[in-house]
Amino acid sequence: MPIFVIQEHRAKNLHWDFRLEINKILKSWALPKPPPDRKKIRRLAIQVPDHELSYAKFEGIIKEGYGKGKVKIWDSGKYDLIYKGKDKIEFELFGKKLTGKYVLINAKMGGDKNNWLFFKL
Repeated sequence: MPIFVIQEHRAKNLHWDFRLEINKILKSWALPKPPPDRKKIRRLAIQVPDHELSYAKFEGIIKEGYGKGKVKIWDSGKYDLIYKGKDKIEFELFGKKLTGKYVLINAKMGGDKNNWLFFKL
């Protein structure tokens, strides 16, 4: 099964980096608010550049440049991919904090193709 990781990132603004292993890379989204742990909570998820799979284990301090700040693993585990399309990814998470079925939908809010919605089904 592929992995997922959520890294709490204390950069200029606190946010959570949500990452899914897809095709041996980490597809990544930044969440300005904590990840949803129950239904009816919708979170903005801003797609950011992919990361190498090895980054899933990173915890520490980024000292310079983009993303400067402290990173720690907030949750991690395996996931089951249920559906992947251009504008929708549905999956089931098996983490320590987050479990159950979730979806990412490319909502393109504000006309920005990087703006997705992340919520529990």
